[in-house]
Formats: sequence, structure tokens, C-alpha cells
Amino acid sequence: MKNFKKFLTLGLTLAMFAGCLTGCKNNSTAPAEDETSTNEYADTITMIWAPNESAEDYDVAREEFSKLIEQATGKKVEHQLTTDYAVAIEAMASGKAQICFNGAESYVQAHEKNNAVLPLFVNSGESGTLDDAIYYSFLAVEEENAKEYADGDSYGIDNIEGKKMSFVSNSSTSGFKVPTTSIINHFADKNLTTDSLINAGEFFSEVMFGGSHQGSAFNLMSGKADVAAFCDTEIRPYADCTEGEENTVGAVYTIKDNATAPFDQVQGEKFTVIACTPVLNGPFFYNADTLSPEDVKAIQDLFTSDEVTNNPKIFIPEGSEDVGLFEKEGDAKFVLVEDEWFDPIREMGK
Repeated sequence: MKNFKKFLTLGLTLAMFAGCLTGCKNNSTAPAEDETSTNEYADTITMIWAPNESAEDYDVAREEFSKLIEQATGKKVEHQLTTDYAVAIEAMASGKAQICFNGAESYVQAHEKNNAVLPLFVNSGESGTLDDAIYYSFLAVEEENAKEYADGDSYGIDNIEGKKMSFVSNSSTSGFKVPTTSIINHFADKNLTTDSLINAGEFFSEVMFGGSHQGSAFNLMSGKADVAAFCDTEIRPYADCTEGEENTVGAVYTIKDNATAPFDQVQGEKFTVIACTPVLNGPFFYNADTLSPEDVKAIQDLFTSDEVTNNPKIFIPEGSEDVGLFEKEGDAKFVLVEDEWFDPIREMGK
């Protein structure tokens, strides 16, 4: 996100977010502890990671998060890595895990299963606020095939019907919820449904799920899929924008020469973005049944402090060779957020 004005270049508008972005407060409080509560709060905090952030490349970042949570709470932190979004959602809803970092759709699903699942904090945009707390959902094709999707001087999705399609997971926000909603809206005359898009032969000739954003992108780059959905943040450690402006339709990305698995098999290969949609940042969220209000407040106080804002292992400085979950762009930091901020995600597809 080098410039917030990029919104004006995108094919879809942020209008559906406007009310929430301006109306939600930039604060959140943990539920008050009932004097008669029988909650058994965890002595050890289990932090569960979605498949994307379970990659080996994020080892250092994960360990820094656990050190900070231990610093805030005085409790031991254990990591649980996953290869399936559903595992993380169920663990959070059941209270087997206390904290998770995942997309907004996964948070919404976990909250629907148990309303004790609440947002802990979210990474802001360059402004340091929720106003531009977004990332981008891509629909991409291999660069050598991009001409099939040309739309004048740009690109579009008119010709994706009948192609082999890769999504991330049906619990992914930018790898499923957003792109399927966009496709259904674009092809409104076909009366498509989500089921239409995942049943091979109804709209796409073949449908696959990568299990992670990296997996979906690799399905494309390895030739298994013609079109793939994934987000900009998860592909950033493995690819550079080499033509056009990043996070815009028509941008061309090249897999880095030193890209790690699975992209070590497709180094130097290129993909073109044919659709690009802004998405609300996903939160760190917690289960209030198993994480005490005192621990919640201590974690929130630390992670919204200057100490964490200026921690180079949390917010990777521009130009650094390190791999992390967040880049230090402008005044980026962690900010508190209310559950209602995610209502635009809930409303998608309704």
C-alpha cells in the first residue's frame, strides 16, 4: 500500500466498507469478568496459526509474538501450527486455543460458533488507523496467458468461465469469500451461487483448494490451475512486482530467485493480476472463556504500545531482507477494533 489513492484504480469500490470504517470506534474492551464466573482460564496460552502463517519462513515472527505475550502475561505460550483453516476456527471456538491470527472470514466463522471469540487487535494501514487497514485479494493468471483475459488496455474476468480455478479455503476471506462474491456479482446474469463456483463443471472446468495462499499461488505457477485466488501479503515474501504498480490490475509479479519452498520450483516465473479487490485486515482474536480479562488487557496494552510498533521483528523495516507478518509502512501499528468492524465481511454474499 504505497498510496491510499490506489482505491481509485481498483475495479471494485470500498463503498460497502465506508459506514463501518467511519463508524467503528478505534478501541475495544475485554468483556468484564462476572463475579460468579466459573471460567477456567488457561495457565498456558496456546496460539494457533492459520496455514499461511504456519510456514517455516515465519518462524522468527511467531517466536517474537510468543515472547511478547509471555512478557505481557507472565504465562508460557505454545504454538499450534495448522494445514487447515477449519482446525484453527474450531480450536478457537472450543477454547482449546486462546489466540489466533487469521483472516476476517475465519474470525467471523469462529465468532458465529461462539460469541466469546472476540478481536484482540488488528494491524492498521499506513495512516496508523483503521481507515486504510486493508490488504488485497488477487485473481491472477500466468503472465504468458494474460492476453486471454485482456479487456482493452487492461484485464478483466470475462473469460474465466470454463477455466481450472484454484481457491485457498472456503474459510479464507481474500482467497475465497471476496473473489467468489466478486465473480457472482460480475456474472449476475448467470445467477451463480457459491456452490456453482466450487462444483466442477458448473462454471469452472475444475476447482481446487490450495489450503493456503501460498498453495493456491503455487497451483497457478505450477500449471495446475489457469486462474488462482490469493492475497498480496502472503505472496510478498516470494514474489516482487516487476511491471506496473503493485496491487493493481495489470501488475506483473516475478517469483524471486531465492524463493523458498514450494516456490523454489518456479523461481523466475511470472503472474499477472487480472482482478484486485481491497479487503479488511484480519485480526488477532481470542476466546474470552479461556483467556482472562487481565491477560487480554495486558496483551492489548503491550501490542498497541510504541515498544511493539517499533519492533523490527513485528513490523519489518522497508528494505530489510527479513521475512515477517507485517511491513513497516508509514505509521503502521496495531490498533484495537470492535466486532462490528467486520460486518462488511458478514454481509458479503447475502
